[in-house]
Amino acid sequence: MSEQQREALERTHADDGPAGEPRVVIVGAGMAGVQTAVALREKGYRGPVTLIGAESHPPYDRPPLSKALLLGKADSSAFDIDFAAFSVELRLGLEVTGLRAAEREIDTAAGPVPYDVLVVATGAEPIRLPGAEGVPGVHLLRTLDDAERLRPVLARQHEIVVVGAGWIGAEFATAAREAGCAVTVVEAADRPLAGALPAEVAAPMAGWYAESGAELLTNARVAGVEPGAVVLADGRRLSAGAVVVGIGARPATDWLGGSGIDLGPDGSVTADERLRASLPDVYAVGDCASFPSARYGERLLVHHWDNALQGPRTVAAQIVGESERIYDPVPYFWSEQFGRFVQYAGHTTERSASAGTLVWRGDPAEAAWSVVWLRDGVLVALLAVGRPRDLAQGRKLIEAGARLDPARAADASVPLRKAVL
Repeated sequence: MSEQQREALERTHADDGPAGEPRVVIVGAGMAGVQTAVALREKGYRGPVTLIGAESHPPYDRPPLSKALLLGKADSSAFDIDFAAFSVELRLGLEVTGLRAAEREIDTAAGPVPYDVLVVATGAEPIRLPGAEGVPGVHLLRTLDDAERLRPVLARQHEIVVVGAGWIGAEFATAAREAGCAVTVVEAADRPLAGALPAEVAAPMAGWYAESGAELLTNARVAGVEPGAVVLADGRRLSAGAVVVGIGARPATDWLGGSGIDLGPDGSVTADERLRASLPDVYAVGDCASFPSARYGERLLVHHWDNALQGPRTVAAQIVGESERIYDPVPYFWSEQFGRFVQYAGHTTERSASAGTLVWRGDPAEAAWSVVWLRDGVLVALLAVGRPRDLAQGRKLIEAGARLDPARAADASVPLRKAVL
């Protein structure tokens, strides 16, 4: 527990707080939900707070699932938070099935739960591979239970087929190779990370798979999964003692159907710049919520840990009346794969990247390099592989809307902050 959290705990018990403070109910006990509860107490909120989680486990952090926990190097990733000491009512193993805004109640498997203020923090759920449901040996990697089921698979050193060469596919393939498994990764696109990075940036990463001893098959579509095998659309059959599916995730918002809350085409709760949903006294945060970004001129849906950490501070500020706080972060995430530490800050799409300028810092064939995206000379995004200083400086420069000299930025020996015009 941090010093800030200890101070918040002391404030929570300083007195009983004003009578009749609104009851805050948070649905979702992942990072976003937990941090919302903590942020409320850190801001001195003394009203009742209830945190509802669908899983029966104590709330835990997810990044270790594809790393230390999966390989048996850690026993737990539970948050170091004493919820009882914070006077946060924790209701675990409770599925929420609906929202009735007129009654200010949510429906659960144990009956209705009233709220005065509701925070939707239900995260995202993995997209399932069509036709693979119920087939023995097919796994997802999203929850603690998923990781526990996969640990013995790695221990037995099965032949493993990973479907999807995105972030989670690469991280799992890394862990499986470390465990000594034979790994084949199947990707429908022509390169890894096709949905996340432009072609010229993602292409060098394809070689990382071969370096690790994993086989990467691109332009390969799965036609079906059978016990012990994956069948590709071109007729190839891949032996598979286990299949791990990592083809993306979508906001876990089905329970909001018919509630009157506005959802986007991607299923996200369409929050405003203060993370308020379309219904009164309802907020949305984390992987399930999209928000308008003035910085990038579009609505963003960010499925990364840092968003689930930062967003709750804005929600808590709104609930306690600090209404001036606007949420417009520089998205940030990291990934550990194939012996490399990969960090990304900012936002770009393949289409928007083609309208800007890519500036390489170092050779992508080497162990450490980075690349920056400039739009009209302004730094909008940065990918760093083994260059954490580039990331740290670049993130601040993106926040400041800094313009860079492309020639100086291309010199990897020049700190990025010294390339500012």
